[in-house]
Amino acid sequence: MKCPVCGSGMVRAQTDLPFKVGETTIVIVKALPVFQCQRCAETALEDPVVERVDEILRQADVRAELEIVRFVT
Repeated sequence: MKCPVCGSGMVRAQTDLPFKVGETTIVIVKALPVFQCQRCAETALEDPVVERVDEILRQADVRAELEIVRFVT
């Protein structure tokens, strides 16, 4: 897989990513499986991972300012 930003190769990795889900709410998903560019650190998610992240974000408590969730399939 080639990076859409710089064209370099992407490798499988795990990372923590923040998602803004409300006016003042951020959810950090930890240990998220991604493809990460070896040069510019751009990340890409596979469709099943995106679907699971969507589920996680739908369950987020939007009354909280920050929520940290570990990714589990």
